[in-house]
Amino acid sequence: MTYKLTWLLLTMLLLAISSVADAQNESRASRRRRHMQQNDSVAVTTSDSIEAANQEQLTQLQSPVVIDVKEADSVKLPKQWIPNPTKATWMALVFPGGGQIYNKKYWKLPIFYAGFAGCAYALTWNNRMYKDYAAAYKDAVNNNWTAKSITELIPARYMARVSKTQITELLKKRKDSYRRYRDISVFAFIAVYALSVVDAYVDAELSNFDISPDLSMRVEPTVIDNQWSSKGGLSNQSVGVQCSLRF
Repeated sequence: MTYKLTWLLLTMLLLAISSVADAQNESRASRRRRHMQQNDSVAVTTSDSIEAANQEQLTQLQSPVVIDVKEADSVKLPKQWIPNPTKATWMALVFPGGGQIYNKKYWKLPIFYAGFAGCAYALTWNNRMYKDYAAAYKDAVNNNWTAKSITELIPARYMARVSKTQITELLKKRKDSYRRYRDISVFAFIAVYALSVVDAYVDAELSNFDISPDLSMRVEPTVIDNQWSSKGGLSNQSVGVQCSLRF
C-alpha cells in the first residue's frame, strides 16, 4: 500500500514538472513570436517610409518648375556705367586730366601730370637761360664786356684766355640752343596735352568693346596652291604662313 502511494505521488510530481516546463516553453515561444512580429512591423514601416520619401522626391523632380515672372522682373541687375566719348573729350580739353577722371581711370593721372610738370619745368628753365644768354650776347655785340650779364655767365679766367670774337660766338650759340630747347619744350607740352585728350576719347569709345574669348588670331604655317604657276607637279604649291582671325 505504501509502495503504491509513493509511486502515485512521484507520478503526479513528474506530471506537474512536465506541465510547468511545457508552460515555460510555450511562454518563450510566444514571446519569440511577438518579437519577430515587432521586427517585421518595424522593417515594413521603415521600407514604407523610404519608399514614400523616394516617391516624394521623384514627384518633386517630375513636377514643372514655376518661375514667378513678376518677382524676376523686380530683381534689377546693377547698371553698367558706360562713359560718353564726346563728354570725355570736352572734359579733357577744358581741364588737363579731366577726361581720365570722367572715365574713372585714376591711375593714368600721375602719368599725365608728371608729363605736364616735366614739360613746364623744361620750358621755364630753357626760357630763363635763353633770356640770360640773349642779354649777354647783346652786351657783347655792343662791346659792353663789363656788364653783369656777361660776367655771371662767362668765368673771368676763360675770358682772359680766349678772344672776344670767340666769346661772342659762344654766347650766340648758347642763346640759339636754349631757344631751340624752349621751343621743343612747348611742343612737348602740347603733345602731352593732345595725348591726354586722345586717350580720354579712345578709352571712352572702347569702354564697351567686346573682349570675349571668341576674339582671337591664329598664325600657322600652311601650304599655298599657286594657280598661276606655268610649271606642273609640285611646283604649283609653296609653303607660307596663314593668319586667321576669329570674330
